[in-house]
Amino acid sequence: MNLILLLFLVGVLLLAFEVIVPGGILGAIGGLALLAGVVLSFIDFGALGGILSLLAAGLLVLVMVLVEFVLLPRTAIGRRLFLHAAIGGASQPPPADAAAVVGAVGTTVTTLAPTGYVEVNGRRYEGFSRSGLLESGTPVRVDEVDNFRLIVTKTQ
Repeated sequence: MNLILLLFLVGVLLLAFEVIVPGGILGAIGGLALLAGVVLSFIDFGALGGILSLLAAGLLVLVMVLVEFVLLPRTAIGRRLFLHAAIGGASQPPPADAAAVVGAVGTTVTTLAPTGYVEVNGRRYEGFSRSGLLESGTPVRVDEVDNFRLIVTKTQ
């Protein structure tokens, strides 16, 4: 009986610390401790004792989740633990408007071998050369837009 209570206590504490130390490891170990307590309850007290301990473990986890994600963010400590702002931004520049750049003439900013960067209409885009290796500063014409890059050919 003492081991079962100890496993439940350790499991709940580790799940509670998961909020402070994210990463999933403490939560996984806590869940395994609760599961071990339930299994030992089935072994020691039979089906009825095991089912009651399973319900108790589920209730403990539910109460803990409600406390951590409903009550804790409203406290002074919780306001410092939880993030309230999102970071905006994009990892890629917006894709080129095909109607605005197809047929336009620009120059290579870097060597295209066969990919690199081109400047068209004052904006820098990733480019792919159909003409093979192109040195930087080479005039190019945009033939098409493919996802986030421009397909270009060398102009004379």
